[in-house]
Amino acid sequence: MPEYALVGKRVPRTDSVEKVRGEAKFTADLCLPGMLYGKVLRSPYPHARILNINTSKAEALPGVKAVVTGQRDAKPYKWGVFPYTRDYQLLPIDRVRYIGQEVAAVAAINEDIAQEALDLIQVEYEPLPAVFDPEEAMKEGAPLIHEDKPGNICVHVRVDEGEVDKALAEADLVLEGHFKAPEQNYCQTEPYAVLANFDSTGVDLWCPNAGPHMKARPLSNTLGIPTLKIRLHRVYIGGAFGGRSEISPADLIACLLSRKAGRPVKLIYTREENCNCIRQEVSWITHLKMGFKKDGTWTVGNFKCIVDGGGYASTGPIAVSVPYMEMETTYSLKNLRYDGYRVYTNKPPRGMHPEQNRAFHIAVELHLDMAAEKLGMDPMEIRLKNAMTSGSTTTTAARITSCGLSECIQKAMERARWKEKRGKLPPGRGIGMACGSVMSGFPMGIRGGSSAFIKFNEDGDATIISGVVDNGQGNESMVIQIAAEELGLPMDKVSLVSADTGICPLDPGAYSQAATLISGGAAKEAAADAKRQLFEVAARMLEAMPEDLEAREGNIYVKGGSKKSVPIRQVVINALANNITIMGRGYRWPQIDNRREWVTNPKGQFATTYSYGCSIAEVEVDRETGKVKVLRMIAAHDCGYPINPMAVEQQIQRAAMGSGICGGLFERILWHEGKNLNANYLDYWFPTALDVPPIEPIIVASNDPFGPFGAKEGSLSISISMYSAIACAIHEALGIWPTEAPFTPEKILKALEEKENK
Repeated sequence: MPEYALVGKRVPRTDSVEKVRGEAKFTADLCLPGMLYGKVLRSPYPHARILNINTSKAEALPGVKAVVTGQRDAKPYKWGVFPYTRDYQLLPIDRVRYIGQEVAAVAAINEDIAQEALDLIQVEYEPLPAVFDPEEAMKEGAPLIHEDKPGNICVHVRVDEGEVDKALAEADLVLEGHFKAPEQNYCQTEPYAVLANFDSTGVDLWCPNAGPHMKARPLSNTLGIPTLKIRLHRVYIGGAFGGRSEISPADLIACLLSRKAGRPVKLIYTREENCNCIRQEVSWITHLKMGFKKDGTWTVGNFKCIVDGGGYASTGPIAVSVPYMEMETTYSLKNLRYDGYRVYTNKPPRGMHPEQNRAFHIAVELHLDMAAEKLGMDPMEIRLKNAMTSGSTTTTAARITSCGLSECIQKAMERARWKEKRGKLPPGRGIGMACGSVMSGFPMGIRGGSSAFIKFNEDGDATIISGVVDNGQGNESMVIQIAAEELGLPMDKVSLVSADTGICPLDPGAYSQAATLISGGAAKEAAADAKRQLFEVAARMLEAMPEDLEAREGNIYVKGGSKKSVPIRQVVINALANNITIMGRGYRWPQIDNRREWVTNPKGQFATTYSYGCSIAEVEVDRETGKVKVLRMIAAHDCGYPINPMAVEQQIQRAAMGSGICGGLFERILWHEGKNLNANYLDYWFPTALDVPPIEPIIVASNDPFGPFGAKEGSLSISISMYSAIACAIHEALGIWPTEAPFTPEKILKALEEKENK
């Protein structure tokens, strides 16, 4: 790998000390003078008309300063990620579509009074027929959740490339199957909280979010004020995982309450509200048919996927499309038919995350293992045979510019001692592998690119101004490390102003895996521009040409072993003394085909580059109890080039745990007639440290030509492959083919019983 002064080095994250010492401030920690406390009244029905809301008793309660309803205080604006998915009134006017939907809200001088006021609000409902299963919702005669959506189909994504029917007829081996997985909770450690301060100048807002600029525009529409009057401030964020990418009803409600009361309002969701009323991951059903040649070449795939999206569209087209996109960038496939349906049900609206697609990816990887078994091949061999390579083109005409997938497979296999173990482990033990790829950024229109500025202080320190967002993964530290490397400054001489819509230029935020590639790339370009200006001033001071200079360790040197140098601090002062302001600017836009659209034209370059990974899991299964114990996980990931290897390894480990242990063995939301039965962290099971085995991360460098210093996305290929590796390991251990995640003891025992009966 190339050698740099800072990039590629294991350095502490810039936010480490603040977080360890408890100095980091999250939204719930903030307090403004005169601040009120908000509470939300929610629907007890999964589907009902709102006939009347009487708030007079609540408004008369001493200590109550504002009460808002959709009918009286909200604009009749429907929000959606795309123009054709605008179906969501964030504070409903006439109808609720899931249990827990926001109906009214109160601001009072303390939380107790606000809670008491909620009990005084009288709402008259007309209950309507509801539907909770997506396949039932698609049937003729099912209750319509939105009258303009026949069959309750929110979005239908169809891809039909090659000659699917002919390829299936000519295949030497055709496999059919199905797989399903329930909804998951994102389980952010930080409860959702919003602090809004609305005055004559506009509204200031603090809330956990993945993309401030992506919230400012819909807030402008829902509040009816220009974006220049909306300022989202940077705040520490306790996790997102895809669940904090969109505007939330809480954002609008806090603003409405603050505007009506004339005072700041803080609204903090309870844990139950977090489990029900912010985005969660979708449930997924996959039916598939896959065809192979005798030599293991995967020739054709035919998929039908049904996704339970809840009551509103949310990220519908994206969430439904991502699985096939990730598959076609992982494996070379000439013939592909994909029908993805996002279906309305009377459940809370769903968000997105690569891990949500586990029913799709597990089904594909299990059937690759099944094909290898029937063709007498090693599962590793069939994956290497079909793996994507640099320069390849996907089924839907996207070009792969950097790809370390084969190297990931080889390195993971060697570390796991695959050849020594596969087929040779004791009864009840198994080892399995799976692969994945994830796009670094995807089409987001005018918010898909990033800009950054760099300015210098009189002492030579630099400040980056960027829209980059850090949800906990280390994006802020990454941007500082990139800029410091380019400028030749120590990291402690570079600061960052970020994620503030009043100051920072447009940026996609921590969304679509674009932070390193796009936000980091813009910071590098801004630093390069600033360095060019520094060199022009320093060249006169050193009596040299700008192209003969280099910057390192806070100084500018003449190349070629010369001892002539000048501190960057003196260069900055000299520039100011000569009426020169050094201000670097950088821009980075993804290299995509803007004609590609999720539904109407799913063909063309949809991301600049893609990351790759291979997961291997070793398991032990108790045949008497059905309990699966993961003994070891190995995860090899192609991140282009690691800006900070320590941070990348930590992200790989988190991805392996979140995918394999959480999604593979534990997490599921339990429902009864639209009510979430385990909306808390006691009944919603997720792993503790005692459930997580050793996780061995392996970094593979493919040096992406577009990424800053060759870097790209840093872990999510493991998020979409480790649960599949566990599924394949369970098959080797027991000889069963799992058909539903998570792989709980009762499902394992049921599969063993079905196997014995056959």
